[in-house]
Amino acid sequence: MARFVDRRWDGDPAAHGGRRARASFTYQAFIPDPIETIDPPTTFEAAEAVAAAEQAVRELNASRSVTGLEAIGALLLRSEAIASSRIEGYELSQRNLAKALIDPRAARGTARTVAANVVAMEEAIALGEAERSLVGDDIRAIHRSLMVGEPDHVTPGLYRREQNWIGGRLDSPLDAHYIPPPEEEIERLMGDLLAFVNRDDLPGVAQAAIAHAQFETIHPFLDGNGRVGRCLIHVVLRRRGVAPRFVPPVSVVLAARASQYITGLVGFREGRVSEWCASFAGACRRASQVSTELATEIAKLGADWYERAGRPRRDSAAARIITALPAQPITSAATIRAAIGASHQRALDGLKVLSETGVVRQITEGGYDRQFAADELFTLIEEYEQRVATAA
Repeated sequence: MARFVDRRWDGDPAAHGGRRARASFTYQAFIPDPIETIDPPTTFEAAEAVAAAEQAVRELNASRSVTGLEAIGALLLRSEAIASSRIEGYELSQRNLAKALIDPRAARGTARTVAANVVAMEEAIALGEAERSLVGDDIRAIHRSLMVGEPDHVTPGLYRREQNWIGGRLDSPLDAHYIPPPEEEIERLMGDLLAFVNRDDLPGVAQAAIAHAQFETIHPFLDGNGRVGRCLIHVVLRRRGVAPRFVPPVSVVLAARASQYITGLVGFREGRVSEWCASFAGACRRASQVSTELATEIAKLGADWYERAGRPRRDSAAARIITALPAQPITSAATIRAAIGASHQRALDGLKVLSETGVVRQITEGGYDRQFAADELFTLIEEYEQRVATAA
């Protein structure tokens, strides 16, 4: 049974905040129920919401419009990474993330953090496609990629060996909003979670919802738990075949209604599993619906670019760049030549044609590696994220 356990915190005479902050005290850490054999949601409302969400995600993956989404899959994955990072307090625009990804050496601070989140989500999708059971090393590998470049004290790729907490003070669990299980419980609880993830006898959307909430309840790492937990959503939906080609960016919806998201996770810990599954399913359904709308708009934009560029031959560098732009909205001849199968000079010539006709805009000077941006594509993505936020 889920329970609280008493733990002792030794006071620090040098701590800031007065006598209360320096004193020793007893706190309660939460140990959740195991979920390996948990049943799916039992209320009619939750079951209906999960079924509707699963149908929406499957239809998105089966529809012709998904072709447009696959063309911008990388861009939407970035949107997901930005939203997931925003929940943790990291703010970054699509444009700045694209710049960081085209030149990782120049990425600093938040840009580097969110770029690492993109890599972690790509790894999560690959894990979901692997025809084997998920193991602890997989989760730790996602964390290691997410925390690349972070200080050693956050122990990238390792489960925590000390108590952590959410909210309150940085130097002690005093006034914390939530205190996860003690460190000695992590291996057992994560083993139980992985056994649950490896099941195939319950709806995929419900499984993703429960796995994500249980991961956040365990909070197995010192930092990065929210982002790793949202990567786990991608693993489950891809692994269960609900989203074999494209996982809708659920984090965009969750970030748009952050207070409801947090309330849902708290409710899960308190035993309201069906309510959480219904809320999560609503986010999946909304992400699928708006993604379908976006695919149509992207297809229209691509057709407009083609006409504006003078209807170049389909095998020309300019036409191939138009096709590749959604995945590389900030690009250069050096970065796009492999994608279009052309020499550096042909790629540069194609970019010049598109720049002269207003499809892209040159944003840096220089000769060999000047950069170009597809501003209209960024505008579409920003409008898409705004529509999600408005609906939420």
